[in-house]
Amino acid sequence: MAPRLFHVSEEPAIARFEPRPPPSPDAGVTGLAVWAVAESHLPNYLLPRDCPRICFRRGAATSAEDAARFLLGAERVVAFEAAWLTRVRAGGLALYEMPLAAFEEALPQAGYWISREAVTPLSVVWIDDLLAALAARGAEVRVLQDFWPLRDAVVRSSLEFSIIRARNARPRAG
Repeated sequence: MAPRLFHVSEEPAIARFEPRPPPSPDAGVTGLAVWAVAESHLPNYLLPRDCPRICFRRGAATSAEDAARFLLGAERVVAFEAAWLTRVRAGGLALYEMPLAAFEEALPQAGYWISREAVTPLSVVWIDDLLAALAARGAEVRVLQDFWPLRDAVVRSSLEFSIIRARNARPRAG
């Protein structure tokens, strides 16, 4: 089955997406591109753009021990700092559905797809309750007092994960 592709933005009225530089040097893609994410990875992006987050779920290589330790029965987890909770509750996002034919898969493990040409979205819906949107897509939300201990533990685990905007997290303690 062909994936549905989306672009998530805080801008509610984008009529046409123009190729832009990658959002960070570690994005895994060079050159100008329009970015989309497969629906399977969409919960990773249902927070304000700059919000640092740790997203993880069971993968084919996930050990039973790691699943029990980190998932606690959840299908997937999206965790972010408590300092961002007010912005998450007040925030909204535009969810643009993108035409699959315009894109090529760039990083399957991250759900990234790119187009080197300008793209007109198929549709857009506004999400005004980000926590409800995450729950509706099967994500358990965890609010953290300290980003770094969970980030470090997840990176050392056998889980599938994505760490987004870690540079925006509060500095490590001590």
